[in-house]
Amino acid sequence: MACLTIYRETNSDSTVVSNLFIDEYMRDANDAQLKVYFYLLRMMNARQATSVSDMADKFNHTEKDVLRALKYWQGLKLLDLDYDEDKNLVGIHIRDLSSDKGTGSGRSTRAGSCFVPSPTAERTAPGPSVSEDAGNDTAPYTESGPDTAAAREPIPNGESSPYKKPSYSADRLKEFRNCEETAQLLFIAESYIGRPLTPSEMKTILYFIDILHFSHDLIDYLIQYCVDKGKKDFKYIEKVAVNWAEEGITTPGQAQKQACRYDKNIYAVMNALGKSGSPTKKEAEYISRWTKEYGFSPDVILEACERTVLATDKHRFEYAESILNSWKRQGVRHKSDISRLDDAYRQRQKPPAPGKTANRFNQFTQNSYDFDILEQELVSN
Repeated sequence: MACLTIYRETNSDSTVVSNLFIDEYMRDANDAQLKVYFYLLRMMNARQATSVSDMADKFNHTEKDVLRALKYWQGLKLLDLDYDEDKNLVGIHIRDLSSDKGTGSGRSTRAGSCFVPSPTAERTAPGPSVSEDAGNDTAPYTESGPDTAAAREPIPNGESSPYKKPSYSADRLKEFRNCEETAQLLFIAESYIGRPLTPSEMKTILYFIDILHFSHDLIDYLIQYCVDKGKKDFKYIEKVAVNWAEEGITTPGQAQKQACRYDKNIYAVMNALGKSGSPTKKEAEYISRWTKEYGFSPDVILEACERTVLATDKHRFEYAESILNSWKRQGVRHKSDISRLDDAYRQRQKPPAPGKTANRFNQFTQNSYDFDILEQELVSN
């Protein structure tokens, strides 16, 4: 009898997790670490790309949480992280646990790269670059990374974090809630969230004051910042707060500066206008106005920035503001709308048709320009 060929109708929609991982590694891992590892397995099996920001958005964690998780698994030798010459993360290789229990020195031939930072803007913007030292659990993070080699060691299992959230009693919560000084803060938080706070959420705000030592102004800015990002989940808000505490942030101004460092859109605008470093308060206000008040998408803003750079080398934020304000008044919403305005402008600038009476203006050949007037004319159109 001839041999039979068996065909599978569809590919298996499942991800296999090693029993060794479940037996020896899963117990000590936290929520973020498990989610990141399982998701990497899933993406590797599907041969799909992902990024740090994608994983952060998917699991409602911060990018720093994801980086910590990756460094945690790298420390246990379950995966290897690849960096480019600028120390940006460019690849993740998941090791085969069946080979030396995941602790061998060589990579498994079955391990594949499942991390590809897909958006080009993420690679060009000087936002949250991933260095070899990034994402350590206890490292005091500065502009140049952790302070010392000793700080690179992870927290030993069982050691308590200085920001561990305590269990508050009902009496302690009642005392906090009835305090006249905090009543306004709770009201502001409810206004941002759009609903009354649960007892658990009130305890979280008490934790911000009691353990993280946040001022009311900083808590106000924290909740506003997270809500503006579309994150109203208090688990996410708490993670951002702990990150700020670890960064030594104590004022809204420091928090705003730190947030700007990690906002890819802000750095894309800064780069487009020929600026380097973090934006000033005024520059950040311009960018916020263009995105939130005017409602422009990044491609429209970058188009205005490109025209600004071609037109002037000074007061570029003010010039770009004039362009975008003009586009807003003329109903621009997409780049195609800009093309329509450009076509209309070119029609108005066409020379007179043959046969029309010439006058001293269209007979004159201009050989010098007043660039200030040209700039005003460009902005007004």
